[in-house]
Amino acid sequence: MSNYHIKHLEEYFQVYRKSVRNPELFWSEIAEEHFLWRKKWNKVLNWDFTKPEVKWFEGAKLNITENCIDRHLYVRGEKTAILFEPNDPEEPAEHITYNQLHERVCKFANVLKSRGIKKGDRVCIYLPMIPELAISVLACARIGAIHSVIFAGFSATALATRINDCEAKMVITSDGSYRGSKTIDLKGIVDDALEHCPGIESVLVAKRINSDIQMKAERDEWLQPLLDSADTECKPEIMNAEDPLFILYTSGSTGKPKGMMHTTAGYMVYTAYTFKNVFQYREDDIYWCTADIGWITGHSYIVYGPLANGATTVMFEGVPSYPDFGRFWDIVQKHKITQFYTAPTAIRALAKENLDYVTEHDLSSLKVLGTVGEPINEEAWHWYNDHVGEKKCPIVDTWWQTETGGVLISPIPFATPTKPTYATLPMPGVQPALMDENGNEIDGNQVEGRLCVKFPWPSMARTIWGDHQRYRDTYFSAFKNKYFTGDGALRDEVGYYRITGRVDDVIIVSGHNLGTAPIEDAINEHPAVAESAIVGFPHDIKGNALYGFVILKEVGESRDRNNLSREVNQQITERIGPIAKLDKIQFVSGLPKTRSGKIMRRILRKIASKDTSNLGDTSTLLNPEVVQEIMDNAL
Repeated sequence: MSNYHIKHLEEYFQVYRKSVRNPELFWSEIAEEHFLWRKKWNKVLNWDFTKPEVKWFEGAKLNITENCIDRHLYVRGEKTAILFEPNDPEEPAEHITYNQLHERVCKFANVLKSRGIKKGDRVCIYLPMIPELAISVLACARIGAIHSVIFAGFSATALATRINDCEAKMVITSDGSYRGSKTIDLKGIVDDALEHCPGIESVLVAKRINSDIQMKAERDEWLQPLLDSADTECKPEIMNAEDPLFILYTSGSTGKPKGMMHTTAGYMVYTAYTFKNVFQYREDDIYWCTADIGWITGHSYIVYGPLANGATTVMFEGVPSYPDFGRFWDIVQKHKITQFYTAPTAIRALAKENLDYVTEHDLSSLKVLGTVGEPINEEAWHWYNDHVGEKKCPIVDTWWQTETGGVLISPIPFATPTKPTYATLPMPGVQPALMDENGNEIDGNQVEGRLCVKFPWPSMARTIWGDHQRYRDTYFSAFKNKYFTGDGALRDEVGYYRITGRVDDVIIVSGHNLGTAPIEDAINEHPAVAESAIVGFPHDIKGNALYGFVILKEVGESRDRNNLSREVNQQITERIGPIAKLDKIQFVSGLPKTRSGKIMRRILRKIASKDTSNLGDTSTLLNPEVVQEIMDNAL
């Protein structure tokens, strides 16, 4: 049936119409034809956004790991499931076949059971990007334990908060991790965190960097000896469709992290379906997403989506700049990568470097390029398209969130004509709506508003762990009977969507609503500018004025800053109009970013407004040291 794999635009429109006219029939056909169920559902969908309550495939029974591993063993048991590329390019890559993955997941699952972990228990995973990370996630799912992966760059405080919030019983970590030329003492961070986590009963420690670490008696155990003696068979726990699969924390605007809870069946169906279509995956492709499994991108599009399709998925331990800025392209050439999925932040960083890093590699295996995490600006899009894809690879600018579980708006390669900075069209089954301030849906094209979704899709988060009221208040209270994404968007003359940024990134200057993304785009096109961020600050006459934080490329460093400021404003005037000019421009060496590459505008707003008494916890940032530097030089 063609529903599952869309190949051209006309087919997309046919499938989309069907998915919207009869969503239940659409999703039940996909679920029935492409997955393994122990028991079929009684009802495809039950929903009420006023509560909010959403249930997909109710009454069905399954185990997601049977769909990601077991069912592939007869057909592709010797195919590489996970291709591990280590931090050090001299260390050989590891090919883990589906047969080996099955054995390793079963052994790990048996270790978890032997340490008292059972269905419904929460297990926190704080590991670098090594095979044990993917395997521990799948081992939890095998026995019905709820995994909560915490990115192994978070501070001890952030780790403790999350462990306590989900009341985890176990932590899985490693002695340490490699990050480029550095090593990080993960076990030390865990030890600090656990001084404030009375609920943790056991800690399993994988060996990665062979460092000397403290092991606490009665609590800490080395993982490998336990795996060596574990049984190679572990019957999968049969789960209900709506049983929790994982909790993943995302930073809330109020500071306290939100534990988004995803369930089993709908998440599996949607991530598998979107993976197949967004990346046009074919049987012998080698797919690489550069994200960390500590983020939703890694959950959905390194682990569950690819494995449910029997794909070969690459896990990369390192960073794009080590041993030099050609590392990504080195890996593409070495493993003949066909689909490459990364963040605009990484693309912008690589675009600043010498082009030889790209051109000296053979990238001819690439078929599809993707971006995730934030809207990609036009200059970065063109650089990616021209130099990496050589204008032959469609770029899928995917828009989605931790809360959505999978991609909601994206081009489908070779079907949807792409347009720089536009996420283009909704995936089948996704019904977006643009809303005005008064809560009315805005019809037609060439309009702008707040982006909502008016009908449930299978992979949406069901609640915030332990706080359903907050879930309701955050996502379902702004617009009646709609999921509010928190983003603004515009719909162009053909119905393509462009995400204009968080709604709180819309600044009203002299009565004009100015989205920060288009202004940043204009600034970033200046040849001396590498990256920028715009925030508003209070202004006596305009209400708000614009403050720009600008990172220069090396070429611009020695130029006169006053001239540069004038040129930047001239660029904005030409692209958007004089109303969008910046009152203040501060040249900075870096911007405060989360580990997933999002700029923490909240911090920049406080600095611009000279309100730095409470910046919140900056220890979880990728580069906390940059905050002080920006404050010291604030205008």
